[in-house]
Amino acid sequence: MTPDIAYILNGGHPMKILTNLRAGNLSLSYGDCNIRYVLAGQNEIIRMIFSAVRDKEWLTINPVIEEENIQSFEDSFIINLRCRYKSEEIDLIAYYIIEGTRDNSISLTMEAEALSTFEKNRIGICVLHPIEGCAGSNCLIGHTDGSVEQSVFPADISPDQVFRDIKSMEWVIKGINCRIDFEGDIFETEDQRNWTDASYKTYSTPLSIPWPATVEKGTRIFQKVTFQAAGDFEPVNTLNDSTVITIFPDEKLRIPSVGICRSSRSYPLTPNEIKLLRSAKFDHYRIDLHLCQSGWQFKAEEFFQEALDLGYRTEFALFFDDNVHQQINNFIDWYSRRHVPVANFLLYHRSCPSTPDILASEVIPLLRKINPDVKIATGTNANFAELNRNRPGETGNDCICYSIHPQEHASDNLTLIENLESQFHSVRSARNIAGNKKIIISPINIQRRFNANTSFIELPWKGTQMPPQVDSRMMSLFGASWTAGSLRCLCQAGADSITYYETAGERGIFQGDTDPSWPLQFPSEKGMIFPVFHVFRFLLNNKHLSLVRCTSSRPLIADCLALSDGKQGHLLLVNYTENKQKIKLECCSGLMRLRSLRSESYAEAADDNRWTGIKNEKIVKTQETFEIEPFSLNFMEGWLKH
Repeated sequence: MTPDIAYILNGGHPMKILTNLRAGNLSLSYGDCNIRYVLAGQNEIIRMIFSAVRDKEWLTINPVIEEENIQSFEDSFIINLRCRYKSEEIDLIAYYIIEGTRDNSISLTMEAEALSTFEKNRIGICVLHPIEGCAGSNCLIGHTDGSVEQSVFPADISPDQVFRDIKSMEWVIKGINCRIDFEGDIFETEDQRNWTDASYKTYSTPLSIPWPATVEKGTRIFQKVTFQAAGDFEPVNTLNDSTVITIFPDEKLRIPSVGICRSSRSYPLTPNEIKLLRSAKFDHYRIDLHLCQSGWQFKAEEFFQEALDLGYRTEFALFFDDNVHQQINNFIDWYSRRHVPVANFLLYHRSCPSTPDILASEVIPLLRKINPDVKIATGTNANFAELNRNRPGETGNDCICYSIHPQEHASDNLTLIENLESQFHSVRSARNIAGNKKIIISPINIQRRFNANTSFIELPWKGTQMPPQVDSRMMSLFGASWTAGSLRCLCQAGADSITYYETAGERGIFQGDTDPSWPLQFPSEKGMIFPVFHVFRFLLNNKHLSLVRCTSSRPLIADCLALSDGKQGHLLLVNYTENKQKIKLECCSGLMRLRSLRSESYAEAADDNRWTGIKNEKIVKTQETFEIEPFSLNFMEGWLKH
């Protein structure tokens, strides 16, 4: 079986098709019921305007478009939509009018009717504000009682609602005066960077109102949002069709400790899989031990042997319940009789959003007695939000920890790329919480492991279909490119230790020595090495080099992970899109060798853990613009300017 091109490129998750529209001098895109990327000149002033339906567990119900009519003119547009939101319980029909007018105004009107009785946590219009240009800026909030309050978009990630009781908002972004008026409900704003979404979100209904709420059959819902911009700007007539990658060779950064999680498969790694993993040269191996479950010692023995065979230090994630005293003593009894090289201990309570201080205060001194030099982290097994809202106290911990995934609110490729920026912000805000303590991010996944609104641990999957924790983009070029972008953001932000994905299987960096369990949804093959493996090999086989800061003029299009020995640059340049892209490198000199992992070389790289791509190597002139292939990983070597 050979996976088709859609799975090779993007895991079968196509990029959204967007229609370019104008509202006066504003430029914007539209697709799948959503307004995206409202630009005043070259400046993004609104990230997105859309409507969301969230069920009683905060799961998003995606709309099915039953009717769509787009009328587009030179400087205006009007879109009429009929959408159906349907799940096991929810049945809602919604009519939308989205209108852009020549006075730089955009409005979205929603009229909906419940076709069944159901429970919901949210139904309504949302506005996403970009971080760049908004963070640290003043905002004038008009309240429902007619009063006006001066406030500010927070620079650090706010644990609580940023603005409350909103009737209107006024702010200035890059010299453009912006205003939004809201009708039909009370709105408030939250900092979505808590879930590593790169935006602030203004939404209804306030979280102070109890949820879930029952919506009776026949209930009608009306909301309207109107946005208007004013200022001296011209419409975007021509966009620069090339992406400029700028490298700063004098800005050197330390490569953090990079680890991998044990596979969630029920059986151990094979000798062949161990050999393959050793070649990747990870720094540590995360092992989850649920000390409150009987028989955990048998699993610990198996996991411990794998770590020894790999030659990796162990990152122990220890999960307790309220019987902490007995459980830590049982673990110490097991641990003290084995010579386990440990990278970190991560302490969690299975029923708490973040490590209780009382748990940490009891466990940390006992671990110190048997290993005085070990690093011990407290924090959350869930999102940054749980850490931010439940901050660890002074308990003798060395580190704070949290996990990352990009799909809390949406799952399309474009959103995943947008949200990379927020990983950088999470580390910077975590640094303010941690002080001098180290920051551990464990694990980073492309898919959500569990719903932190209902649980703080991953529960066993009992279904026969592909579980929600599996994302077919793990086997794709897009998934590998997203990983390179994640590594760049977290390394440049200064994270101390990061742990990704799993070893073998559909949640891993290669398929391993067994056939895929869900070949229709995840069409890999036994023995297949996924492109993401080569991303880690690029970084971890070059740990003698320094990471150097780099930027992209169009980070939603292409990005770069850059290493250097002080003279030469070793670059991993990625194309996130389904089209060829033109690239211009700044701060590189002369000629560079380029080896591309793309659709044509996918099969070759999938069969060789030491793939080099040398057969199709080409030389590019760094002073000239050159092209990279769709969804490609481009490994480049050459001289840097200083």
